[in-house]
Amino acid sequence: MSDAAAPSASPAPARPARRGFGRRPADDGPRASFRQLLPYLTEHRRVLAWVIALSVLGAAASLAQPLLVNQVITRVQHASPLGWLVWALVALVVVAGIISGYQHYLLQRTGEGVVLSSRRRIVARLLNLPIAEFDRRRTGDLVSRVGADSTALRAVLTQGLIDAIGGALTFLGALVGMAIIDPVLLGLTVLVIGVSVVVVVLLSGRIRTASARAQKKVGDLTAAVERAISSVRTIRAAGATAREIAAVDDDARGAWQMGIQVARISALVVPVAGIALQVSFLVVLGIGGYRVASGAISVASLVTFIIFLFMLVMPLGNAFGAITSVNSALGALGRIEEIIALPGEDAHDARSASLAQLRADAPALAFDRVSFAYPVDSAASSPVDSAKPNGDPALVLHDVSFEVPRGKRTALVGPSGAGKSTTLALIERFYDPTAGSIRLGGVDIADLPRDELRAQLGYVEQDAPALAGSLRDNLTLGAPDATDDECRRVLEAVNLGEVLARSPLGLAAPVGEEGVMLSGGERQRLAIARALLAAPPILLLDESTSSLDGRNEQLMREAIDAVAEDRTMIVIAHRLSTVVDSDQIVVLDHGQVVGVGTHSELVAAVPLYRELAKHQLLV
Repeated sequence: MSDAAAPSASPAPARPARRGFGRRPADDGPRASFRQLLPYLTEHRRVLAWVIALSVLGAAASLAQPLLVNQVITRVQHASPLGWLVWALVALVVVAGIISGYQHYLLQRTGEGVVLSSRRRIVARLLNLPIAEFDRRRTGDLVSRVGADSTALRAVLTQGLIDAIGGALTFLGALVGMAIIDPVLLGLTVLVIGVSVVVVVLLSGRIRTASARAQKKVGDLTAAVERAISSVRTIRAAGATAREIAAVDDDARGAWQMGIQVARISALVVPVAGIALQVSFLVVLGIGGYRVASGAISVASLVTFIIFLFMLVMPLGNAFGAITSVNSALGALGRIEEIIALPGEDAHDARSASLAQLRADAPALAFDRVSFAYPVDSAASSPVDSAKPNGDPALVLHDVSFEVPRGKRTALVGPSGAGKSTTLALIERFYDPTAGSIRLGGVDIADLPRDELRAQLGYVEQDAPALAGSLRDNLTLGAPDATDDECRRVLEAVNLGEVLARSPLGLAAPVGEEGVMLSGGERQRLAIARALLAAPPILLLDESTSSLDGRNEQLMREAIDAVAEDRTMIVIAHRLSTVVDSDQIVVLDHGQVVGVGTHSELVAAVPLYRELAKHQLLV
């Protein structure tokens, strides 16, 4: 045992500004390159190849139409019978329409496939990120990347990119046809179109930047709404509804302003194709009429040239639209790729050991001179402790050493901010120690795969969360193969039988969003039941009975005692009455171990523990 004076605590770091209480500096957010977009497209390369083939057929059908029109006008001028030309022209129009409709369907379906694949990738990465990433990021912003940002990728396919590929063929064909008919008129047309292309190129970069900013603002708005809705009861009780509405409205206005900026820039791009067409048409009509009058070209050739002109400018409009949609999508893709590029939780796992190497003669768990500081960018948002020991003020735990005997109950006690919850978070490997090591059965847990380690642990968090869904969904989270009878037995064991009886749905009864249809004590008991049903070798209980009344607390202790036989338990408790009978009590203060022993030993030897016991009338 040790007997040390409590070191003075340094001030806790300031929490990062949150919506409604402060603002983060704005930034433009990440922007992706077109190369990063290609994997999403090549995943559907077979369908896209078929779409491109349809585009070629459609381009051929469209380019053939002016040629037939030329023949029709020529025959009319010479009073010759039209014969099959009219029917051929009608057939080409119908074929082009059918091809266009089917191509549109394939593009829409492929666009949905791109959205699906992007959502799968980002969700898979999100749920594997280190806990520290969730500490420093807002939930609503992450949700926005799955929803709004991934949806923006659909526009790449449905608003012009593949159409632009087919349109390029039409453009080239029309260009060749116009060059054959009249190079002079073509030169004037190209001059007008060239100016419009330069304008679009100059604006495209601004569109991408503005789109990235707009997507970020949408993420800010989603985060603000998520925060307000998840805390709506607290906000109402505090009379802060008007202030929260104003805060969310501020984010909504920010998103609106950025959307207006995108619209303003896009508004400069969209009319360019129309203006180019109108100016080109007027030039061709004026100069072409003069050349017809001079006998340089025929009326049929002028009409054919004008049709080719429309075919030249329309694909150009599609290309301009593609530039706009692709740049918007690249802004959204940048936010998606930012998350996908983050290393997963197990990216640096050594995986050099396995559970087969655990030694039965070693302590269940052992802390060996463990020190820990939260990462710089997530320390302020740590949901647990703010202890600051002597030495490095950033350390939450400092030189912590103790052993947890196998099959025994160990309690962690100490004042708030002593480092108790952080200790359990390190055992679960939500974070890794800054220094020192934690051993499970004699094996450093840093050498074990996280999934294998966590299969040995049953963790009941301090806030006792309940997942939206049914009672069964919550119970079987860690034991998916559990039977209904096993679920009912464990619910009865934690005195939740009345919850089953409340609804005719039984185990299928919903618990509501975040367990809102359960009381705080019921949510806590449900969380404990979930851990008990999984029946792991080691149970970690963080203030697991803090929301229970005396009767339910006694029933809970009996249920835990029954299931804890031959199991190792680590229990955190502020009420010493719940842990005085523990086999071992570890006293923490400001991130340091100041005593280890039984209740009677600690009362006699550790002033801090004796003071805690005195305040709770246990001595």
